[in-house]
Amino acid sequence: MNAPAAARRPEPLTTSTFAVEGMRCAGCIAKIEHGLAADNDIATARVNFTTRQVRVAHLSEIDPEAIAERIRALGFEAHEAQNERPAGFTDESRKLVLALAVAGFAAMNVMLLSVSVWSGADGATRGMFHWISALIALPAAAYSGQTFFKSAWSALKRGRTNMDVPISIGVVLALALSVYETATGGIHAYFDGALMLLFFLLGGRFLDSVMRQKAQDGITALLRRLPNDALVLGKDGTTSRRAIDELAPNMKLLVAAGERIAADGVVLSGESDVDRSLVTGESDAEPVVEGSEVLAGTINLSAPLTVKITGVGNDTTIAEIARLMESAGQGKSRYTRIADRAARLYAPAVHSLALLTFAGWMIAGMGLHASITTAIAVLIITCPCALGLAVPISQVVVTGAMMRKGIMVKDGSGLERLARADAAIFDKTGTITIGRPLVTAGMPEDATERAALLALARTSNHPASRAIVCTLGDSIDAAEASALQEVPGKGVCGIVAGRKAMLGRPDWVGSSGHDGSGTSFRLGDGPVHHIVTEDQPRPDTVAALARMQRLGIGCTMISGDAADPVARLADRLGIEGRARMRPEDKVAAIRALEESGHHVLMVGDGLNDGPALRAASVSMAPSSATDVGRQAADIVFLGDGLAPVPMAIAAARRTMAVVKQNFAMAVIYNLFAVPLAMAGFVTPLIAAAAMSGSSLIVVANALRLRGAAR
Repeated sequence: MNAPAAARRPEPLTTSTFAVEGMRCAGCIAKIEHGLAADNDIATARVNFTTRQVRVAHLSEIDPEAIAERIRALGFEAHEAQNERPAGFTDESRKLVLALAVAGFAAMNVMLLSVSVWSGADGATRGMFHWISALIALPAAAYSGQTFFKSAWSALKRGRTNMDVPISIGVVLALALSVYETATGGIHAYFDGALMLLFFLLGGRFLDSVMRQKAQDGITALLRRLPNDALVLGKDGTTSRRAIDELAPNMKLLVAAGERIAADGVVLSGESDVDRSLVTGESDAEPVVEGSEVLAGTINLSAPLTVKITGVGNDTTIAEIARLMESAGQGKSRYTRIADRAARLYAPAVHSLALLTFAGWMIAGMGLHASITTAIAVLIITCPCALGLAVPISQVVVTGAMMRKGIMVKDGSGLERLARADAAIFDKTGTITIGRPLVTAGMPEDATERAALLALARTSNHPASRAIVCTLGDSIDAAEASALQEVPGKGVCGIVAGRKAMLGRPDWVGSSGHDGSGTSFRLGDGPVHHIVTEDQPRPDTVAALARMQRLGIGCTMISGDAADPVARLADRLGIEGRARMRPEDKVAAIRALEESGHHVLMVGDGLNDGPALRAASVSMAPSSATDVGRQAADIVFLGDGLAPVPMAIAAARRTMAVVKQNFAMAVIYNLFAVPLAMAGFVTPLIAAAAMSGSSLIVVANALRLRGAAR
């Protein structure tokens, strides 16, 4: 659950990341972000609640330690993160589960003694049970409550409050009142209520810790796919094994068959197959030859390769995916903003209600003891855990479910906007299609012509030539060709068996029946073959578009391509197609739909789609998109199919439904519980049970989203 503060400075900025301790709720996030943003030398502050870190964009002349001190002044311990990988989740969970166990064990034993008192124990027996309860409860609460007490004290000594302050006050007052009752021979003691409160609060904290750990485990597991070291080929021909941190661009790697590739690079020599499923989700191995690009984390399957490094560390594709995953859940939705405001009002509102309750009952003549007891119940029952958990727990659960399906949500508010989408615009090339043209017609049948055609095509990097090589490469051997020459803007020509062979523009090759578009081939005085290449749609495009229509979303395809191929593909898919669309035309089309009342989802991949991706209400891009496309999109999906698009829409709609349910439950709980507590109908024990129960219900409801991505 993250949110950026407003950016406002045009000067060159430096970004620093700080690990922050003591963040418990949306109010803490708002306090840090808005507190830092109030300084003129800080442009943005973005809290990552999952990793308990805050990333600050600030003027370069500011010492990071000075920013850490400002965070401490806001009531939170902070230090500059040494790397972007947070640590300590396991320790945090271990401490919480120990505290949870102690609180639970003590609560059960004290509850047994309380049952005896409720069953009729009186006089000296009741007093003895109360004293035994005190001996169990006080040390247990001192140990288990440290999580809340330390946080509350840290905030109070800096003159601030947080969610843990009223919780700590409620627990301490309940224990103090119980000791007083025990010492004076009173009837009621609330050791059991205080321990129950701690037990359920710790349960919520432990669950939150586990959730965040699971989210982080996905990123850690991804980066663990990289090998620890790699075999480097030196300039003198010697080899040495180096740690992955010592690799640098332009180094040469020797990658054995079956070995993971340690860095992004280009194949210098060797032919093999590479398992790219880690990056693309595609299970079929991809052949690589000299000049092919390979990615860090993928597996070389068949034969040794020599690879020239082009990207290492944070510059690799797998690191970019990890950054996208780490930013999942970031951004602030409308519902998160509501929770933020509620959390900011929580501490003063609760203190005011408790004080009002105490004063009211004192004025009514109920006495000091009854007035304090009622005020304590108000402090406990108004804990806003359910309200604070309503949005983040839903986002954490669903983004984890979507990550497992290869869908990475860069902006948490994107889920809310995606749920409202009722129109979708798809780019054609690279989005609806796979972006790799294939030959569909016009190939020569004669073996000599085919061999000559392959000889010419393999000398060019033109998409049509690559498509021809892809078609002929495995079926025949290329002819011996001489005097090969590539004429810019025209094509390729050469001499094969004493005859001139030409591959390129139809008018250049000698065809008179075409308008100059497409590709033609001719060997000597033979016939001219007009070769048709066509970009094929992704394999599941029809099914994906059909599911979107069932979701009530109208689909349109826009493209900068010529009218004919766009019309053919649109007819084939049964959707509207618009051709010759420039980037500004795409933006205009989106704005026209938005102005007519639609919420538009833009799905695109190319550099020219960047403005349209920004202009739409929400946007998605395949992982194969350009850097601009991936950065501009709210959601990025892996794999070669379009199925993640309707899958993400369905998951977003289900998430928003659960968020609304959680909000409704939290509001209804407070509407009923607070007046009852202020009226004196709730004891501290019942208040602890009610508050804990409401939080568990919200968490359990959010857990239903684990299967939302399907």
